[in-house]
Amino acid sequence: MLDREKGEKLLHQHVITPHILKHSYAVESVMRALARRLEPESEDLWGLAGLLHDLDNDLVDWQSDMSLHGPKTVELLRNANLGNEEMYQAILAHNPATKVKPKAKFERALYAGDPITGFITAIALVYPSKQLKDVKVKSITKRMKEVRFAAGANREAMASIEMLDIPFPEFAELSLNAMREISEILGL
Repeated sequence: MLDREKGEKLLHQHVITPHILKHSYAVESVMRALARRLEPESEDLWGLAGLLHDLDNDLVDWQSDMSLHGPKTVELLRNANLGNEEMYQAILAHNPATKVKPKAKFERALYAGDPITGFITAIALVYPSKQLKDVKVKSITKRMKEVRFAAGANREAMASIEMLDIPFPEFAELSLNAMREISEILGL
């Protein structure tokens, strides 16, 4: 079942870390934009996956065992009768530690869409205004080459968007514009 309202309630029930809540909304916006670009009929499904992909963030000790991140989210979603197998597979595939490789379009989109939101946020935060409106696509593509900048950002995952025939600069622009649409929620 796809029910964004139910999903948002579940998100706020399980995720208490403020930056993870913002990240969840950012990934939702990027996933909706990717769905409109790649598979318009799946926008609600892709958006819900983006919103809920880190549902287990505050519930599992994934820092000591990263493979726990994803399976617990899927368990929570199954118990809530929210989503479907395609969505569960994408959520598992967004975390390389689960050993589930992203293969389908949906899985690859979430795998790439997850880290770019944090990367764009990091870029915005180095601007004096700390606003997304001031971030340029050129800055995103330039910073991709600077491995010391936002070193934790999975550049391989972000660059994998090209496997879906979306050039990285186009992906950067699509993601930036999606995040700008919810800049008030993100505080950027």
